[in-house]
Amino acid sequence: MNQARYLTLLTYLLILTTSGCTSSDAPISLDSVGIQAALASIEPSAIEYHMSVLSDDSLQGRAPGTPGYESAALYAQAEFQRMGLQPAGVNGTWRQDVPLRHSTVVEEESRFSVWTPVGTQNMTYDADFYLAADPVREKAEIELAEVVFVGFGVSAPDLGYDDYTEADVDGKVVMYLNGAPSFLPSNERAYYSSGATKTSEAISRGAIGTMTFWAPDDPRLRWNVNAARSKRGAYAWLDPSGQPNRGHDQIRGSASLNQSAAEALFQGAYVSLEDAIASALAGTPQSVLLATRVSISTTTIHSNVESWNVLAKLEGSDPKLKNEYVSYVAHADHFGVGVNFTGDSIYNGAHDNASGSAIVLEIARAFKSLPEPPSRSVLFMIVTAEEWGLLGSDYFVHNPTVSQSGLVANFSLDMPFLFHPLRDIVPYGAEHSSMGESVAQAAAHMGIAIGPDPIPEQVLFIRSDHYSFIQQGIPALFIKSGFETGDQRDG
Repeated sequence: MNQARYLTLLTYLLILTTSGCTSSDAPISLDSVGIQAALASIEPSAIEYHMSVLSDDSLQGRAPGTPGYESAALYAQAEFQRMGLQPAGVNGTWRQDVPLRHSTVVEEESRFSVWTPVGTQNMTYDADFYLAADPVREKAEIELAEVVFVGFGVSAPDLGYDDYTEADVDGKVVMYLNGAPSFLPSNERAYYSSGATKTSEAISRGAIGTMTFWAPDDPRLRWNVNAARSKRGAYAWLDPSGQPNRGHDQIRGSASLNQSAAEALFQGAYVSLEDAIASALAGTPQSVLLATRVSISTTTIHSNVESWNVLAKLEGSDPKLKNEYVSYVAHADHFGVGVNFTGDSIYNGAHDNASGSAIVLEIARAFKSLPEPPSRSVLFMIVTAEEWGLLGSDYFVHNPTVSQSGLVANFSLDMPFLFHPLRDIVPYGAEHSSMGESVAQAAAHMGIAIGPDPIPEQVLFIRSDHYSFIQQGIPALFIKSGFETGDQRDG
């Protein structure tokens, strides 16, 4: 029942955004015979079957570029083809190749040390720090660089906050807390929490390296988990010249620190680490030139990986509006095979995100069953490498297989399964476009409330494929259920 309501909501939204109606037109009847017939055609058993296929052990966790991901992508392609949809990939195919670079730190050849007036402390990999793989170079060095602590590393003067106001970080390494000030609005907090946003700001001010750490009481601080995840390495997509979409020649080292390493860097500073953290958490911008210096040496190995997006379309019925596309996107990748802790080393990813891929497939089938296609065309996308930084969707919006100006709206399906009654929703991205009107209409029709982000510290606004579209100015939504359950277990 919960899932049926969610699917109904998504279908209504797609109908509203593909209709081509303006505010002066008569409102669309969401109870029309054709729409209700399409909804009735959605089969929960089909969704369950798709999920079971995509999350089966034989697919080995569907990491990008692996036979398991290839099997998942081919399955999606076969389903789209069986429905009678049209291919929307490159040169009339179902696919868009996404060239990737996988980068991994060689730990035994990498180091991190802190110089103090009384001696140098050599830190221990995993216990005190871990390093980000460098997608640009195999060897990167920072030697005895000055360090500036810059609070959260956020520059948002339009919101009345700027950690860099009095900071000179040119040629230095910046050190900052993960996250962003809690008083910022939810979506802005997510944007400024992004590592990419912070690194870009540091680069613009001349920094040569970055170091991040968590406040001790932050619930997201899971050092052992995060350090283990870093061993998976990182991916970037490659442009036609072979250059990665992330990484920068100017940044010669990026480290994540635990509390002991952060304390070592604050030795001799005029403010204690504890007070600096307290000021940041209180929303006070700050910058502190530390008395210590840092050396970072990173050795990275690179390998090129081929993966691909699956793209299908349902052509619109309006002669003019059919050149505009509303897209549904779900990622099919997951984390592959990891360490065997309990007799099972496969990250099956049934919820994340075989479920989203399954729902895209079933919604596509429902829309193909409509008596007449909607006015605008619909693009159905199964993409790669979301878990590694939204790479498949980001590659698509930078290299679209349809006219970029024709991309008018996007919906992301990411872990859509619900485990409590659907009474309220959080439509991430709705307030930044006219899509908010469609959300309001569909939710009101179903008696569903629209609520604020209940967990802004989790920065969900930037953590799914819709964000790739938003970054290119394309209206996009990521709809999650709220915390209202109708009983005392709310939240």
